[in-house]
Amino acid sequence: MNGDSFCNGEKLLLEKVIKSNAEWKKILTPKQYHVAREKGTERAFSGEYHDHKGQGIYQCAACGNELFSSKTKFDSGTGWPSFWASVSEDKVREEKDNSFFMKRTEVLCNRCDAHLGHLFEDGPAPTHLRYCINSVILKFVEKKEQK
Repeated sequence: MNGDSFCNGEKLLLEKVIKSNAEWKKILTPKQYHVAREKGTERAFSGEYHDHKGQGIYQCAACGNELFSSKTKFDSGTGWPSFWASVSEDKVREEKDNSFFMKRTEVLCNRCDAHLGHLFEDGPAPTHLRYCINSVILKFVEKKEQK
């Protein structure tokens, strides 16, 4: 995934957000910084969104990139918000993660490179994927009902 989007058949580039560690420390909480920039993980069942039922969009708390829809959120029982798909393929990026002697797939925000969590292949249909995401690096924006 290269960060490209399409609008009316025209290719649009996703504008990258690049900041120094000092700049990230000024705008992120210590917990957000630990997860986003140091590839940390919040404790299971401790995050704001693991059992959240609202309707809307989950954005990257670091840059505002729209990442996941509540329509693809499901209860995985793991203690972290889980989604079976991202909003679109250009919103998140995947990288191999062999840390802690495990083979996993890391999920990153494609706009600011924030660590979001990990991707597993044990989710529900139709994708059978489970994006296991840290609540602390998400910001929920409620969907307003149209009348």
